[in-house]
Amino acid sequence: MGLTFRKQRYSVDQYIEGILCRDRIMLSKAITLVESVLPSDTALASAVLEGILPYTGNALRIGITGVPGAGKSTFIECFGQYLTASGKPVCVLTIDPSSQRTGGSILGDKTRMEALGNNPLAFVRPTPSGNRLGGLHSKTREVMLLCEAAGFEVVIIETVGVGQSETGVKGITDFFLLLMIAGAGDELQGIKRGIMEMADGIVINKADGDNVHRSRVAQAAYQNALHLFSPSGKGWYPKVLTCSARESTGIEAVWNMITEHEALLKANGSFYSHRQWQNLQWMHESIEAHLHQQFYTHPAVQQSITYLESEVESGRLPPISAAQRLLQLFQQKREGV
Repeated sequence: MGLTFRKQRYSVDQYIEGILCRDRIMLSKAITLVESVLPSDTALASAVLEGILPYTGNALRIGITGVPGAGKSTFIECFGQYLTASGKPVCVLTIDPSSQRTGGSILGDKTRMEALGNNPLAFVRPTPSGNRLGGLHSKTREVMLLCEAAGFEVVIIETVGVGQSETGVKGITDFFLLLMIAGAGDELQGIKRGIMEMADGIVINKADGDNVHRSRVAQAAYQNALHLFSPSGKGWYPKVLTCSARESTGIEAVWNMITEHEALLKANGSFYSHRQWQNLQWMHESIEAHLHQQFYTHPAVQQSITYLESEVESGRLPPISAAQRLLQLFQQKREGV
């Protein structure tokens, strides 16, 4: 007779108590719970999040994105080790790209940050991006709150990369750091203008050896480019720094830039108003996600969508007409027509 393994269920109080006691195992289980797509886990996850909410908001949230080859993982490990050496508990949430064909993800960041992953003051959690754009997982915000309640003073979120859609991290963090390298072609063409405009700071990594001079040239080029953009309105002017994660140089200057930004925005009130705006955006995005899920799982929509898709593919029906018919079916069934 085969063995049956049943997932152990914990109560809301058990999850909350474990998180507040900084139990890493319970924190991991809580993260798995909030990332679950099972309807049976939704209510429990919501109750846990409401329970830990009073203990959140005290961490500094840093988003990091960068061009391919910029050494994000090496930089984050070096940066995290610097912070933990000063006694700050650090949580790193890494978003790995999911295959659009298979939906799979390698989740190799914990391996690439082995030293930080074994650091008792650090917690590294890789998560697949799924089908979400913006460089984030759909539950990154929730996971961030769980980690804050568990006592982490700095939460670092590493996106899947940099591109036209890798901008979601800006909407959930306090400081948006753009990691670059020098000597990889035209310095100002290697990244989208929109992401440079959102960056609170740019760091040119791998400024070591023969690359020191090129890094300084790139630093001047990026600093000049930033002057062409409109100011953020928060009184902060983005800086461009150089560092070498491999040689652990320039890391302290990066942290000083981030804390200077935090102090300025807290002094002028922008820090907390920005977080309030982020919470409102989160609410509206949650509504959109819920309606999206309701629409595509509605029986009337599921019954007709395959046929209407074939009509659109064959050119017999305009896409807008198919969309309107599906929306009408969804609305009629909801109203009991």
